[in-house]
Amino acid sequence: MVWHIVPRFTVSPMIEAYLAIVAGLGLLTFGADRFVEGAAVAANNFGIPPLLVGLTIVGFATSAPELLVSAVASTNGNPSIAIGNAIGSNIANIGLVVGVTALIMPLNVKSRVLAREFPIMFICIAMAFVLCWDGFLGFYDGLVLFAGLCALIGVTTWLGMTDHARDNLGIEMESHIDASMSTRRAIVWLIVGLGLLLIGSDLLVDGAVTVAKHFGISDLIIGLTIVAVGTSLPELAASVASALKGEPDIALGNVIGSNMFNVLGVLAVPAIIHPSQLEPAIMSRDFPIMVGLSVVLFAMAIGWRSSGRLSRVEGAGLLLTFGGYQWLLYASS
Repeated sequence: MVWHIVPRFTVSPMIEAYLAIVAGLGLLTFGADRFVEGAAVAANNFGIPPLLVGLTIVGFATSAPELLVSAVASTNGNPSIAIGNAIGSNIANIGLVVGVTALIMPLNVKSRVLAREFPIMFICIAMAFVLCWDGFLGFYDGLVLFAGLCALIGVTTWLGMTDHARDNLGIEMESHIDASMSTRRAIVWLIVGLGLLLIGSDLLVDGAVTVAKHFGISDLIIGLTIVAVGTSLPELAASVASALKGEPDIALGNVIGSNMFNVLGVLAVPAIIHPSQLEPAIMSRDFPIMVGLSVVLFAMAIGWRSSGRLSRVEGAGLLLTFGGYQWLLYASS
């Protein structure tokens, strides 16, 4: 018989988990790129101003991987992965994404609108911090965060519509969008990208949970490391590409918009789907590091330099800080 002649190959569950993680990361990165491009072009073709596209569509669309991964993890009963993903992605966005981008190409930030978005980002972070202070992320906390997300979309929309001066972010976005792409093709890419994001999210979460159980690592650590870094890859690719094209305001705008969406929209998902107790380390270790890096980014981009320039040295400092944080997570696990 055939099964006596042809050898049977079996793959261990751990190898399957690693392959799922790699496949999931690949689908998330490619899918997010298609999703963001389709959303930006479609919005532009429907007459939305380039500045508004840069403030809302692109910044929020790059957080689609975080949102879908958090939804899958929460639905599967792993809310700590979702919570770690939201906070860890913000840390990765600043330490890894901005660090690598500035190290490759120093960023000269000139957008007035981005300077006004920093305070809004700190308000979003403060809201999330207050709601998490009691150590429990409940259903009503999720509703408050979602309401904050709706308010954020309203404020950034108003900011983009009322700024009639030619802001540098709007100028960069206008040249960045592929004006030759048709609306039909943009919508196709939007749908294809969303489908790839859904498949990639499911693979990444399944693989990450298997790895966590095998090594006895908590869901939170997995969410803060593998999942957070993985879902930040689209931001990394978009920011590096924008910096190399001479579009530093888009590179930084991606990070600011994504971070605001993460602490409101992505953190609201586990709260609404699967309310849960927070691990103490979130408030004593991870939240303070996220806030600290946000303050440092503000100081680098706006505060201590009138030129608003992020140098290679500052990028290296952010990257080293992120590496130290990853080592801290490894040591604590």
